[in-house]
Order: sequence, then C-alpha cells, then structure tokens
Amino acid sequence: MAELGHELRRPEADLLRHGIYELRVRLQRVNYQMLYFFHENIAVVAHGLVKEDRIPPRQIDRALRRKRQYEADPELHTHKASPP
Repeated sequence: MAELGHELRRPEADLLRHGIYELRVRLQRVNYQMLYFFHENIAVVAHGLVKEDRIPPRQIDRALRRKRQYEADPELHTHKASPP
C-alpha cells in the first residue's frame, strides 16, 4: 500500500464505489477487510470487518458517510500524537 497507493489492485485491494476501497488482510487464520478512502496524499481507514463473501452495501454506505464527514473537517477526524 505504501508503494502503490491507489494503484494497488486485486487480490490485495479493490475499488468498491465512489472512492471507497477495500484492503484484504489475513492475520493468523482470520481474513479481514478494511474499507478506506484517499484524501489528498493519505489513505484514511473508514472501518474494518471480518471477511464475508460480499461486503454488505450498508458497510459501504457507512464508509461513504465517514468519508463525507472527514472531508468536511479533516482536523476534527485526525489523531495527532502528543509530544513525548
């Protein structure tokens, strides 16, 4: 993902709709799907779920809502680490 960004494609990633992408990750014996979008030059994770055959449309809708919220006020939705 760091090297290819939005050019990353199947089987690792796929464009779902309206700028929402899916990243597939396997950890031990569990497959996960992370829904994310791009804002400027960064990938923003909307949320993750355990892999299903198909991503339910309501999960994509949730990611789209979070994308709109983020785009409306990126500072509000960005974590900044406290200085040590």
